[in-house]
Amino acid sequence: MASGCDSRTAEEKKLDEWLPVTSSRNAKWWYSAFHNVTAMVGAGVLSLPYALSELGWGFGITVLSMSWVITLYTLWQMVEMHEMVPGKRFDRYHELGQHAFGERLGLFIVVPQQLVVEVGTCIVYMVTGGKSLQKFHQSVCPDCKPIRTTYFILIFSSVHFVLAHLPNFNSISTVSLAAAVMSLSYSVIAWTASLGKGTQEDVDYSLRSKDLVGQMFGMFTALGDVAFAYAGHSVVLEIQATIPSTPEKPSKGPMWLGVVVAYIIVAVCYFPVAVIGYHTFGNLVDDNILITLDHPRWLVAIANMFVVFHVIGGYQIFSMPVYDMIETFLVKSMKCKPSATLRFTVRTSFVGKTLMPFLSCPKMGGLIIGLGQGDPNCFLFKYFVSSICSKNI
Repeated sequence: MASGCDSRTAEEKKLDEWLPVTSSRNAKWWYSAFHNVTAMVGAGVLSLPYALSELGWGFGITVLSMSWVITLYTLWQMVEMHEMVPGKRFDRYHELGQHAFGERLGLFIVVPQQLVVEVGTCIVYMVTGGKSLQKFHQSVCPDCKPIRTTYFILIFSSVHFVLAHLPNFNSISTVSLAAAVMSLSYSVIAWTASLGKGTQEDVDYSLRSKDLVGQMFGMFTALGDVAFAYAGHSVVLEIQATIPSTPEKPSKGPMWLGVVVAYIIVAVCYFPVAVIGYHTFGNLVDDNILITLDHPRWLVAIANMFVVFHVIGGYQIFSMPVYDMIETFLVKSMKCKPSATLRFTVRTSFVGKTLMPFLSCPKMGGLIIGLGQGDPNCFLFKYFVSSICSKNI
């Protein structure tokens, strides 16, 4: 706690020592840095050149820059609010909502939105990991017999059935660090490979769509791409909860230092990929710049495998608060006994649920695969989900 006054009961303290968000509070500032990089920098960075092709140079750079500034500012607000009440830490997003709107209303306002973001991100990462594995396979073995995307998603999900049982945020720090390094790596590959190709002949920087309706649809799709690229706020309070805090050294100090470092890395990833990618290919760039690059095959294969490793870590970051919510509900409301069996059941079930849409409803999988793929039937859904991902309450 941030002050000497700890109002928790012995039972509440015991529960906090078991729940994944609060069971370990020995994180350092660099934990905040790579957790935030993993949560923030997703495969969406590879669609930023495409976003610029829908928005144009001026409007595109403005939107990208404003998103960076606004999300950094709102993240700073959340870091400051973590301990704004003496003697209390808002370790979870819904606790801050309950303080602002009341015990019941706060839950109804915050929890559904947070679950949409976190569960939705886990589902999207499930298909992103599978698709990236498929692209890796196609790159290293172009003459091999094609394998259905569903099988690659199953392969990708098998990793999470194991990693899901790591007990808390700090236990996934190595996975998160590796994911952060991978996100920086495939971003660097994307813009250096584009730079190496040089500006293409007859490059065209006019808007991709030529008619007014197409430009409107394209603008919303691009705004969705940019909004989705700046996700991560839904887990920031839970990340800060892992940092120790005393009246002399509150957690906001190391947390903010980590956030600043993370946002510098975000800028290093986002702006070169967006600007160099668009400058190289103009409005002919694909929604995933790795598809546009295509060659050298070995470099594209490595980049896709880096994406796989990154979304493995990203899945763990976004799923941990969900585990915490479910386990808290079962123990507090349903009076279940905290145990390894309960935890195993909850987490295995969750990974299975994020996998089920692609096994039980192929059209659902097709819809999610279509996000960001230029499918005009998906742009409104994407813009809605993407906007929530960057929203703060």
